[in-house]
Formats: sequence, C-alpha cells, structure tokens
Amino acid sequence: MYKKPLIVFEGIEGSGKSLHISNVSRYLHKKKIDHIKLREPGGSLNSEKIRKLILNNKSNFNKDTDLLLYLAARSENLVLLNKYFRKKVILIDRFIDSTISYQHYGLGVNLNLIKVINKYLLKNIKIDFTFLNTVSKNNMIKRLKLRKSLNRYDKFNESFYQNVQKGFLKLAKKDKKKYLIIDSNLDVKTNKSLIIDKIDKLI
Repeated sequence: MYKKPLIVFEGIEGSGKSLHISNVSRYLHKKKIDHIKLREPGGSLNSEKIRKLILNNKSNFNKDTDLLLYLAARSENLVLLNKYFRKKVILIDRFIDSTISYQHYGLGVNLNLIKVINKYLLKNIKIDFTFLNTVSKNNMIKRLKLRKSLNRYDKFNESFYQNVQKGFLKLAKKDKKKYLIIDSNLDVKTNKSLIIDKIDKLI
C-alpha cells in the first residue's frame, strides 16, 4: 500500500460517508499528515459550479446528460488530483463507484460507456482503498427527513437507492481487499474507530 494513498468514501444518501470522511480529515489534521479532501461532484472551483447545476431541484436532465455532467465535474477535479496524487493523502467523498452505481445500476446507463470515459479521464490515477457505507431503507428515510434541505438526488424513490446500494456491494465483492464495508446502522463511534484503525494501516 502507498504511504500517500487515494482513499474514497462511498455510499447512498444517509449512509454517513460525509460524516466519516470529515472525521478522518480532522484526524489527519491533528496528526499533521498532509492531505486534501474533495467531493464529487465538486472539489475544484469549476467542478463546484457543475455540482450546483446537477443537484439543483429545478434541473431536469436526462440520464445521459447527468452522466456527462458528473464526468465533466470529475475532469475539472483532475487538475487537483494530478497535482497531489502520491504527494499527499487524498480523500474523496464519492468517486468512480458512485458513477457506476448511480448511473448504471440506478438509472441504466451503459456500463461500458462509463468505463471508457473514466479510463480516458483518469489514466494512471488509481484508487487505493474504499470505505463503503451501507444503510437500511428505514434509517435512510429517517436521516433524509432530518436534512434542512434536499437536493435533486435526495428525492428518488426507495427502490432506486436500493438498486444503487446493491450496485455498490457488487463492486466491493470484486476486490474485497480494497474495500471495508461499514454498516452505518450500527453505533457511529464504533464505526469511527473501525475506520480510523484502517486509516492508520493505510498510511
């Protein structure tokens, strides 16, 4: 494992991934370990502009346009990824698996198309480890209700999110050594300890 790995946090809405990536970022900051934290869509200035467009509740793009917008946001993030890859620890809130799980398993976009564009964009950039956060349907619904505002991707039907989560799990099963599945239905502190322990081993 690389000492300055690229680590991704994946999961559907309400799965706790954003909470855990923030916890890890604070932990690394306290340890004075140089790192950057990105999110997708978002991260760089231009990518954040695209994020607002994608998630805006007034937007009504078809599934192919959605895919291309997500990948355009990723393309803009490559300025930062190429600059810091193997030079700093990189933490990303959503990445390749989200594109495949949401756009292919959730919306039915052609998988080969997603893979071809990703390969073209990322070239030598590789993910070292992924924390996949899972959540039950009931807990997802409860957590979404607690949010002050919901974006466009918070408002799909329940079966959509279940299909997406199944997609994530299929991807994780293909390379179990590079994934840790976090059951976010369990105690938050327990999961935080699991993740921090793994982070220590990764870096």
